[in-house]
Amino acid sequence: MRVHLSVADARDLGERAMRGIGYDAEEARILTDHVLDAALCGYEYSGLPKLLNVAEHPRHQAGRRPLRMLKETSVSVLFDGGHQNGMLGMYHATRAVIERASAHGFALVGVNNLWMSGRSAYYVEMAARAGLIGIHTVAAPPMVAPAGGARAALGTNPIAFGFPLEGDPLVIDLGTSAVMGTDLQFRARLGIPLPEGVALDEHGRPTTDARAARRGAILPFGGHKGYALALALHALGVSAEYLFIAYQPDLFVPLDDYRRALAKEIAAIKATPRQEGVGEIRIPGERAYRERARLTREGIEIDQPIHDALRALAEGRSV
Repeated sequence: MRVHLSVADARDLGERAMRGIGYDAEEARILTDHVLDAALCGYEYSGLPKLLNVAEHPRHQAGRRPLRMLKETSVSVLFDGGHQNGMLGMYHATRAVIERASAHGFALVGVNNLWMSGRSAYYVEMAARAGLIGIHTVAAPPMVAPAGGARAALGTNPIAFGFPLEGDPLVIDLGTSAVMGTDLQFRARLGIPLPEGVALDEHGRPTTDARAARRGAILPFGGHKGYALALALHALGVSAEYLFIAYQPDLFVPLDDYRRALAKEIAAIKATPRQEGVGEIRIPGERAYRERARLTREGIEIDQPIHDALRALAEGRSV
């Protein structure tokens, strides 16, 4: 059974659930806004169900501290994340990178000691709406086997880009694994099988069982190409597990000229002759913006067990 929620009701449920497990009102707002935006953009597995992942994560029970600056220059900061949830830590890191890049033209912010940072598109969209080009990378804990490997050695290691336009920015967000960890956890929670060819069980054998895959490994997307990109992001993560680079287009061309030129390029791409049966050439992120507009009006749906579990958290009960 599915439960329909207006945006206001979904936000209220999420915030009450997060306050129920110990977050203060502002922290609950940040966490819920992140997952609700994912839901509105059509990524249900990264929506409200992700708040259950927060509550169940072993590091949630381990205590946390405020972000602490470890190293600083005029254009860079390295933070210790204080064992915070990544959706909180990266929200504040994104605000820091926007502030420094807006003041100096360029900024580099790194954060270590976080967990579960959520959807990278959320952060680069923040930067792009501030008139900046943003690049966000993550070196995540091992969940992905290298090409040809039978055991996890790399993270799902997403990389995201945000580019300012006059209206909605161009946002490109991709993981380097064939399926993302949050999707895997969502499928395991509800007993939904995986597609063929994306995961291995704990014995290194192909599986479509999400629970078995959580004990085993996900495969990289595109074989050696996804593996190579994951390794590159892993190498960046040696200095900072969560890395955000942002700069002003004005370092090269005026912002308005940049926006016009990029809009012209996008229009040309969308006008490309289409293959038979293709109704539209879409730009990355375009579907998500359309879904966000529609679901903001219509509300979202979640599975009854997810709804019940969130209500239990909001009432201070364990799930």
